[in-house]
Amino acid sequence: MSLQEFIATPKFDDYREQFKDFFHLERADGVIVAKAHTLGGPIQLSVQNHRALGQMLKTIGADPENEVLILTGSGDEFMMDADPEGFALEDEDMPYWAYEYAYKDGRINVSSLINDLEIPTIGIFNGSGFHSEIVLMCDITLCAQDATVFDLHFDIGSVPADGIHSCFQELLGVKRAAYALLTGEAISAQQALEWGMVNEVLPREDLLDRAQVIAQHIMGQPRITRRLTTQIIRRPWRRRITDDLDGGFGIQMFGHVVKQKSIHSKGHIADTVGYVREGRKNNFD
Repeated sequence: MSLQEFIATPKFDDYREQFKDFFHLERADGVIVAKAHTLGGPIQLSVQNHRALGQMLKTIGADPENEVLILTGSGDEFMMDADPEGFALEDEDMPYWAYEYAYKDGRINVSSLINDLEIPTIGIFNGSGFHSEIVLMCDITLCAQDATVFDLHFDIGSVPADGIHSCFQELLGVKRAAYALLTGEAISAQQALEWGMVNEVLPREDLLDRAQVIAQHIMGQPRITRRLTTQIIRRPWRRRITDDLDGGFGIQMFGHVVKQKSIHSKGHIADTVGYVREGRKNNFD
């Protein structure tokens, strides 16, 4: 008998309760569904839910009973708003939170999705929103047919270097990514499909059922095959984030510290994303 015991792995019932204010978690036969939410509706960005994402991904990755992850948002939008008080901590101590929130938590979110989950992932872009990298960087991505992919960082005075740059450059190439990041280009679901950003475009009400069909197909192969296949299909992402994720976050963090004020206010973001709701390509034409 060994002199030491294994440290206990996370238990689903425990972390489902722990993360309930940020994610609705359900699991059946190894397929875990994580629906990000704010008060039951679409995600409203905050320091708190930004941190919770990485914590949740690490926890799911540490539970050997999870075999496929389906990750999505809630409601008709993915993320189009900010929590009214979600960045009060940033305003109180910008240097501290520029590191804790912008640099450390942000890097963990992206790297955990790629490195801490040794199970296949299916992202569902359930509606228009920013920070789409969280579902676009999943192994397979499904998209609502009326959703719009865009990035708002540059238009709110922030450097688009917190993982969205890695995502867009990998999926779109240098020229298309540069245009999208500098202009806030509103990319339709159909265009995202044609450009290879997503795999399928479906009515919103069909997305979760389709993800479950794909998950069951994946579950048809042995566990070791499923898990080792992730090591192959994620190699391009691992190279990409190794090359430029940390450096990009460092540049964005420097920009935050220089400004000495939050750029994430609810009103500022609401004003910036209005063109997407209006169906325009960007907010300057």
